[in-house]
Amino acid sequence: MEWTCFLLLLLSTLVYCSLGQGGASLSVSPDRSQFFKYESVTLNCEVQGNSAGWRLKRHTVSGERSDCGRKWGKPEGSSCIVSLIPSHSGVYWCESGSGEHSNAVNITVPAGAVILESPVLPVTGGDSVTLRCRYQGTPSNLTADFYKDGSLIRTETTGEMTIPAVSKSDEGLYKCNNSSSEGESPESWMTVTAVILPPTAVPTPIPSPSPAVPVLSMSLTRLLCSLLVGSPYLLVTIILLVKCCRSRTQGDRVEEE
Repeated sequence: MEWTCFLLLLLSTLVYCSLGQGGASLSVSPDRSQFFKYESVTLNCEVQGNSAGWRLKRHTVSGERSDCGRKWGKPEGSSCIVSLIPSHSGVYWCESGSGEHSNAVNITVPAGAVILESPVLPVTGGDSVTLRCRYQGTPSNLTADFYKDGSLIRTETTGEMTIPAVSKSDEGLYKCNNSSSEGESPESWMTVTAVILPPTAVPTPIPSPSPAVPVLSMSLTRLLCSLLVGSPYLLVTIILLVKCCRSRTQGDRVEEE
């Protein structure tokens, strides 16, 4: 089983590196990478724009490379429905006539009676992920041991393990088994993508107000009005003072004569 998983990972890497990435994505329903013999899976090519010319292709562990509808699968529009058998294990992807391709996914159909249900597509960091250990022909709630990268990480009596918030450290190869004669599942790789947060907006500093310039409490209109009202009184006062001074001067002259 380890050799089969290694071949699938190697095939997936070669497929991804040998073709140019295009404007399409491949989805799998149900969303898992392992299936029992004769289970049905729907592979859908989601193409941006015109989907004409896109085909679903595969490269099996045995080295066969072919399109959906040729000896395997039933094409339905941009989808392909496949009734799986062990020889269908391999890498699947969508490809255009010009060589563009979608993401590639690994599909494993073991000959044994145990599979691990894990997401076939990358999961986003922070999401909750549940892994299930399934036994063909028996209840799914049997006790199961879960392994990551070859090391035992948890034993669950319900047959499933939940990671409440996955992180990059949870990425790796997973498998499960049962201590009874049920056997062990193949390994499946779980990819975790980092959460991309939008850049935090830097608040614009608010300039402190400049010291206020003292403003006269009397408005210009009131000032003009006060001047106009007070000017006659000031003028009269000046005239009276002048007259008073003249009268005194004339009186002094009369007394001298």
